[in-house]
Amino acid sequence: MPIRCQQSPVLAGSAALAAMGALFLYLAKPSGYGKYSEGLTPAAPRLPARAAWFLQELPSFAVPAGILARQPRALLGQPATVLLGLFCAHYFHRTFIYSLLTRGRPFPVVFVVRGFIFCAGNGLLQGYYLIYCAEYPAEWYMDVRFSLGIFLFILGMGINIHSDYILRQLRKPGEVIYRIPQGGLFMYVSGANFLGEIIEWIGYALATWSLPALAFAFFSLCFLGLRAFHHHRFYLKMFEDYPKSRKALIPFLF
Repeated sequence: MPIRCQQSPVLAGSAALAAMGALFLYLAKPSGYGKYSEGLTPAAPRLPARAAWFLQELPSFAVPAGILARQPRALLGQPATVLLGLFCAHYFHRTFIYSLLTRGRPFPVVFVVRGFIFCAGNGLLQGYYLIYCAEYPAEWYMDVRFSLGIFLFILGMGINIHSDYILRQLRKPGEVIYRIPQGGLFMYVSGANFLGEIIEWIGYALATWSLPALAFAFFSLCFLGLRAFHHHRFYLKMFEDYPKSRKALIPFLF
């Protein structure tokens, strides 16, 4: 029996994403993992960073990839399947490449569980909408929203991957120390990796022209933007010689 689009869960999921983003911004507290985990959750049980990132990010790839594999349309050619494929490509990298290369701190288990639930829910929302609800005209590939959105998505992903590479080079295997990032967009902002991912999801929202993607882009802006702000403040306190001209997230502005 074919699955029919139900708009109510799409609207509810999108509203929940946007509300979570606004709540993070309102509370303005650093997330309790990475460099903040020792101060915020000192006694919490932890997983090694590589295992934690793999488990947390996995449903963001597996859930939409499963939906994509079961859908009746051709995988190539339809805008909806191509767009969901881009979503899966991002999380394939985060799950199977980034997680194996990261040199971060051990991760509190509670945040792994929360991240797993969030990634499963968001993956389901994005995949369900694109495959069962979205309708694109045949000329969508020629639409400026698609072209500009794909450009921003690829640009943001490139910035994100390059910035993560720069951060990894600051540590030797086994080290848990902090150094000032240099190179790439880190010359202008403290959260270059976060800026790249925000650009990526803004591009995705534009290319899909969908409410779930817009809600996710807003959530990413709130969550990652706040994380960039806390990173910037952390660096300023830790390093007396930290570049004063460097901003938190947006070059020359913020």
